[in-house]
Amino acid sequence: MEIENLLGRPAIATPTGNIRRDVEGKTILVTGGAGSIGNGIVRQLAAFNPKKIVIVDNAESALHNMELFMAQTHDTIACDVVLADIRNLERMEMLFSEHTFDVVFHAAAYKHVPLIEKNSHEAVSVNIGGTINLANLSVKHKVEKFVMISTDKAMNPTSVMGASKRAAEMYVQSLQNHKKTGTRFITTRFGNVLGSNGSIVPYFRKQIAAGGPVTVTHKDVSRYFMTLGEACQLVLQAAIMGEGGEIFVFDMGEPIKIIELAERMIRLSGLKPYVDIPIEITGLRPGEKLNEELLSDTSTAMPTNHPKIMVSKVAVADFDQITDKINKIIVLSGTGTAKEIVKKLKEIVPEFSSNNPAY
Repeated sequence: MEIENLLGRPAIATPTGNIRRDVEGKTILVTGGAGSIGNGIVRQLAAFNPKKIVIVDNAESALHNMELFMAQTHDTIACDVVLADIRNLERMEMLFSEHTFDVVFHAAAYKHVPLIEKNSHEAVSVNIGGTINLANLSVKHKVEKFVMISTDKAMNPTSVMGASKRAAEMYVQSLQNHKKTGTRFITTRFGNVLGSNGSIVPYFRKQIAAGGPVTVTHKDVSRYFMTLGEACQLVLQAAIMGEGGEIFVFDMGEPIKIIELAERMIRLSGLKPYVDIPIEITGLRPGEKLNEELLSDTSTAMPTNHPKIMVSKVAVADFDQITDKINKIIVLSGTGTAKEIVKKLKEIVPEFSSNNPAY
């Protein structure tokens, strides 16, 4: 089963010549580099002859596999793999002092909505605190570009995960304006990546292989989807375009109904939905949206010179105010209750409306 067959649209083609001009000879840090998105970014960067790629992740086994892959397939490129946690400011300071990074691709994050609803402390410490560590160090060490990988779930968030990513977006945008720094902070938002670790496609595959049932949370739930290759290429394109402070939003076509995705996967497996493989509706999980959004009603979407990339213009938070609130929620992530954390998140991100009855 080819992943592309599940999209229901032509794949997005991206020219690569301008990417090479921006990557060749550069020293690049990729956080979360052993995860699906980070892994894909590393693989694409490696094709453009960077001076060095430094891959940071705290997942030991996945990072080991990434080290083996780079040694076997890109042995001419200098590559360091670093087992470290972005929450550890002292460790990150050592890393930035050891290397002179030109570009940082920040893909490290906790992303699974239902799991993060139950672990809001970790969402704050990683998605917000880790981002702040890296952003501040990028300014201090005069990094040219900082590219934050965000999510469509940050748009009018209904989950802790989405709200934590929106808070991180707000910080890097405010930092850009406050410091008048030479570092260009660029945010990219996109939806679900087909076949990524822990995503719905491998989950459905396992259910189909077991004879079903395939479980769908709601008959009308829909999501935007991209392939990993599309997502990573568009991230690199946005990195080139960014002047600093933008939130780039990718045109992923029409959202796909999850129940139709399930039916399509069953048919592509040579089976009949509802006959050979049952489909069961289980109900939306805490924090989940019925439909994702790319832009808010108040955003002004502006085109770019790439037909599949838009810029979302949103109001930028005051740096001192956002910093004060974020410092308080980071303290809460170590000492407070989940309800206290969510309450503070709602202060930071006023449009956050939790879909979790517990909050």
